[in-house]
Amino acid sequence: MSVRHLLAAAAAALPGVFGLATPAAAHVLAQPADVSAYTLTAGRLWSLVAALLGLAGVVIGGLALARSAGRIGTGTGRRGAVVALVAGLAGAVIGGLVVAAADGGPGTGYGIVGGFVALAVGLIAMVLGGLALARSRRTA
Repeated sequence: MSVRHLLAAAAAALPGVFGLATPAAAHVLAQPADVSAYTLTAGRLWSLVAALLGLAGVVIGGLALARSAGRIGTGTGRRGAVVALVAGLAGAVIGGLVVAAADGGPGTGYGIVGGFVALAVGLIAMVLGGLALARSRRTA
């Protein structure tokens, strides 16, 4: 099976997986907010994971964008661009689930601030990955 077929199959399965996982994730993230300010709750943990995924996507997307311009290395940066797109998408989706499941505002333990940060960083990673992919297609 080629990489192209594998990516196409993964892209086709992605909406189904997230569609089935949404109610379960909302159930896990909906929790009572009677915790202290220093407790790592499930919402805070998921928002942290999402923000780290988005941050990794931003770094990889920036490197792929630099490689696609021909300034660093000899590669085209396509692989890094795809990884940045996937990491950014995952960070944005998880951050969106955290924000959707939060019952309270900032400081309640639901991780809503981290969810919004993950959404923003994930979108930035997807933009960088898309730019790197478009630039690598032009130069190839």
